Amino acid sequence: MSNTPLMPMATAVWLVENTTLTFKQIANFCKLHEVEIQGIADGEVAKGIVGYNPIMSGQLTREEIELSSKDENRPLNIKTYDVEISTTEKKIKRYVPLSKKQDKPDSALWLIRNHSILKDSQVAKLAGITKNSVVAIRNKSYWNYNNLNPKDPVAMGLISQKDLIEATEKAERRIKREKREKEKAKQA
Repeated sequence: MSNTPLMPMATAVWLVENTTLTFKQIANFCKLHEVEIQGIADGEVAKGIVGYNPIMSGQLTREEIELSSKDENRPLNIKTYDVEISTTEKKIKRYVPLSKKQDKPDSALWLIRNHSILKDSQVAKLAGITKNSVVAIRNKSYWNYNNLNPKDPVAMGLISQKDLIEATEKAERRIKREKREKEKAKQA
């Protein structure tokens, strides 16, 4: 992340108008020349530019401005955030245009053919269609079966590769678990 504030000229205008900071401090913070800051103060530079409040945008705190106002040798420090991007949020259903609606049964057919270990409910969830439609496609009794063309849902952008991998891994764990249970039943 850059240590330059958003809209440096507008931020400089606001700092000149609303603080007692030195031109040098403002210039250093906004990555501008001290002469430009002098020009802003004199009204010769940045005419018509509305000041941009760095406190409201979260780039500076009042405390930071006060500390630097009391000590003209202290530079202003931009506030940085360590943003953690989480992917644990619930998946949001995306709007699928009418022209792409046919891609859902096509992708279900692709999943059935290429990942036969997936349960019907998993295919339905991944393809975004009903379980009954998946059963009908699997049994070749789907109303439009003859017109279906298997299409990779990841390539079409209906699902992510991560979603597909997670679903197949879950199916593999289920199959191993069922195999172990059958072996236990035979031994008993």
